Amino acid sequence: PLPYVPGKKLAPKAFVATFGESARASQAASRVPALVTLGQAALESGWGAHAPGFNFFGIKAKASMPENMRQLLKTKEVMSRPDAKFPEVISVTPRPDGKYDYVVRDWFRVYPDAATAFSEHGSFLARNKRYAKAFAVTHDPYAFATEVARAGYATGPTYGRELHAVMRMIEKAGGG
Repeated sequence: PLPYVPGKKLAPKAFVATFGESARASQAASRVPALVTLGQAALESGWGAHAPGFNFFGIKAKASMPENMRQLLKTKEVMSRPDAKFPEVISVTPRPDGKYDYVVRDWFRVYPDAATAFSEHGSFLARNKRYAKAFAVTHDPYAFATEVARAGYATGPTYGRELHAVMRMIEKAGGG
């Protein structure tokens, strides 16, 4: 794999070269398709540009976790009510669809390195029952991604479509 420089956006081909091995190792251990793992990592981190604490997947942390395993980061959420609780709410804006756009600070996981983040992402999906339908379609990365999105991996209403688009870019770059 290529060395990863935190905070640097990678082109799809470089992203695959840097993280493909970790995605394949995660697939071997968790059955999460490597293409989905790479797609989520690229989408959630802006192709590696925004992965503080090696959190490529936007995985949240509990406030009760040890300090070295969590970090408070600014993020955007789409919620169905105007009074959701976060460690810090910066703004809440009504949307035309009746939901609310939030800008908040929330707790996110910290990992010692990218390989651990990729491995724990697969374990996270595998151990959470809400993603069980995805594991019935591990042979089809796009169906798997759709089920993960339907199960609420991210709050954005277009997450599934966005993930599919990133996965197609990764395939064109020779990954997956």
